[in-house]
Amino acid sequence: MAKRSLSLSSRIFFYMILLVVLASILIAAVTVYQYKEQSRDYHRMRLERKEAQLISSINYVLKASSWEIKTENLGVIFKQKIYEIANIHNVAFNLYDLKGGLIKSSRPWLDNNPVPQQLSKTIIDTLNQTSSKRFVEKNKLLDGNYRSSYLVLTDPSSKPLGILNVPYFDDDSLNSRELKEFLVRIGFAYVLMVLIAIVFAYAMSKFITKSLKSISDKMYQTRFEKRNKKIALEGASSEIKSLVESYNNMIDALEESALKLASTEREEAWREMAKQVAHEIKNPLTPMRLSVQSFLRKFDPEDKDIHKKVEEYSNTLIQQIDTMSKIAEAFSSFAKMPAQKLEPLDLVKVVEHALDIFPDVFISFSSTKETLEADFDRDQLNRIVTNLVKNAIQSIPENKTPKIEVNLFEENSRIYIKVKDNGSGIEDAIAEKIFEPKFTTKTSGMGLGLPMVKNIIEAYDGNITYETILGEGSLFEVSFPKKQKTYDV
Repeated sequence: MAKRSLSLSSRIFFYMILLVVLASILIAAVTVYQYKEQSRDYHRMRLERKEAQLISSINYVLKASSWEIKTENLGVIFKQKIYEIANIHNVAFNLYDLKGGLIKSSRPWLDNNPVPQQLSKTIIDTLNQTSSKRFVEKNKLLDGNYRSSYLVLTDPSSKPLGILNVPYFDDDSLNSRELKEFLVRIGFAYVLMVLIAIVFAYAMSKFITKSLKSISDKMYQTRFEKRNKKIALEGASSEIKSLVESYNNMIDALEESALKLASTEREEAWREMAKQVAHEIKNPLTPMRLSVQSFLRKFDPEDKDIHKKVEEYSNTLIQQIDTMSKIAEAFSSFAKMPAQKLEPLDLVKVVEHALDIFPDVFISFSSTKETLEADFDRDQLNRIVTNLVKNAIQSIPENKTPKIEVNLFEENSRIYIKVKDNGSGIEDAIAEKIFEPKFTTKTSGMGLGLPMVKNIIEAYDGNITYETILGEGSLFEVSFPKKQKTYDV
């Protein structure tokens, strides 16, 4: 049962409600994002202010100290002062030497949260690589973010003195509570807004589709396979009148286009049939020409088997002439290409006979059995072998000695015919097009050979595949069931 689609009024109603809901979700998402951004900015700036205050106090202590200002004396200089600075600014901090070793900490030693005695190599390397000589490490902790800033301290002459470490915890619990309360309040407002939008959307959808209902009733009766009636609508709005006028103009243009399309399709069908017939006729002509040339070249009146050879050449020519005759008969009766005429065949003999028209010096044929019977159309099988071998010959460059192998065998109640050549191979750019009608890489020919082979094979529930290596050659494989289900005689 076909799924019933929503009416236009229902779609308008649905989309308006959806728009309101999406807008509400978007506003809520932006609000949450803004709260989080403000919280991050607040904690970042607060940490920077604490660092600035600590550095100011540390510099003051260094200037007032009687000890020489160097890394080795920081522990003595800040022995008691570190606690005073921490109490004044209400912030704990640690002092490390330039190699990351702990000098002094303002925090007491806790078993569950000890002060690191040695900074990691990653932190030291990061500090040395950054131009600002400052690095902030962030870690997730409970409901907030734990930040730990590291800053290189310098003496009055800007010489590196030590590393200041300021642990800082982002407490977002207050902001989270405020955000939840705000979302609850705005949620009630959104529910009220959606209810109002439902009423408004329903009224608007009915108003908009009222005039379109009359047009839809008229268009429901329109059929493209017959002469269509134009729509006449009184008392409609300017927009609806414009729609009706466009539809009526489209009906006129559609009728004219339908006539042109029908004429074009008939012409194209004739052209395509003519191309196929020309290709089919050309297929037997080429082997006939090769056969005559071979006969003239090998003819020897003194040969004791001359009568037998003449009979073989004559049978080959007669076979090709019969094929041309069948094609001409099919064309003259406006039928398709010769229909399947299934019969039990000895495929070995048929393939050998099809190969007789080609020079045997560079074509080798092999079969796993001396006799291999299957149901097939003799002419169509001959056409398949002829096309594949001819394509293989044409793929071999002139400066290369042709070598073509034809192999016939049976496997799992299927017949396989393989044609292997040592040609140029098939480039990736054209690999997907070789079975398309009218596609060819040759300067002559209609490009219908392989598509025709593919169509014949598929009519027998078979398939055709190929493997190729550029510069080395290609292997085409045809397979089809040994027994066909029905006979068309």
